[in-house]
Amino acid sequence: MSWLFLLAGLGLLVIGAEMLVRGGSALAARLGISALVIGLTIVAFGTSAPELAVSAKAALAGQPDIALGNVIGSNIFNVLFILGISALISPLVVSQQLVRVDVPVMLGVSVLVFLMALDGKLGQIDGLFLLSGFVLYTLAAVKLGKKEGREVQQEYEKEFGTKRLVHDKSPRAMLGKILLVIAGLVVLIVGARLFVDASVGIARSFGISELVIALTIVAAGTSMPELATSVMASIRGERDIAVGNVVGSNIFNVVAILGISSLLAGPEGIRVSKAVYDFDLPVMIAVAAACLPIFFTGHKIARWEGAVFLLYYIFYVVYLIFKTSSHDQLPLFSSTMLMFVLPITILTMVVVYFQSHHNRKET
Repeated sequence: MSWLFLLAGLGLLVIGAEMLVRGGSALAARLGISALVIGLTIVAFGTSAPELAVSAKAALAGQPDIALGNVIGSNIFNVLFILGISALISPLVVSQQLVRVDVPVMLGVSVLVFLMALDGKLGQIDGLFLLSGFVLYTLAAVKLGKKEGREVQQEYEKEFGTKRLVHDKSPRAMLGKILLVIAGLVVLIVGARLFVDASVGIARSFGISELVIALTIVAAGTSMPELATSVMASIRGERDIAVGNVVGSNIFNVVAILGISSLLAGPEGIRVSKAVYDFDLPVMIAVAAACLPIFFTGHKIARWEGAVFLLYYIFYVVYLIFKTSSHDQLPLFSSTMLMFVLPITILTMVVVYFQSHHNRKET
């Protein structure tokens, strides 16, 4: 029965996010906001609405592992799995200036959360600081978005075009869009309750920790809107949207979702377990850092790089399963990763970087 509630909750989260994105985009377009800014803010943030609903509900219910694990797991899933799949479908050319600004920001806020968690929790002061960063980031995204080139503007116009978003500007149509946004929020809240309660029930029935469930099933489930958006954008050749959606959502997950969840958790804040601090937070930082050489060497994510991302996500999930079950193969698996897989990947990226740098000097 818990699995049925889990699927029902996931379905409601996806439907609610879609309603929120459609209603919010139409309202923004009605107010004269460009398609580019809509794509970089409302759509990127709207696809993170399931994560917000789940983490906020978990924070209120006193389930810190789910509140924090959902964000960390979603950020890891977004980069390794979603960008990996999207790059395999079609190599992603990262030509947008704003994306090149956002990647360092994504890495910076990931490190910031790691430093905030030094005392073993994310308190309300931390939450206020993160939310302030969210406001500044949004204002900067809008400002930079207005300076983007015509090619990028047309790409976002094609996907989120204001002409097709708004056909009827009557008060009745505006009211309909407002009601769509409200309905989307209600559906999200109901879906979050079903999804979190079912996830906790499944974890307990299998003897799996809430943290592992949050880092895998909950994180992947709440990232379905990002997956759908980026994969469809990759199929259509809309490269900036495929990458920008992931990077924007990851930043939103950290500064807005963790900020709001820390405030809702009360004076005690969100407890950060030693397991999260010692392993999962560093993995989130490493994943964000991995984007730097890939995005900045040739300004593209090639198919082989997408395959590497996917492979690392599989390794990450296998490690979590081995660790939570105290599997006999865990030491061998960990040694193989540290002694062979990671060094080979790093060496390959270094070679690619110098080749790219050499080719640019020759041209």
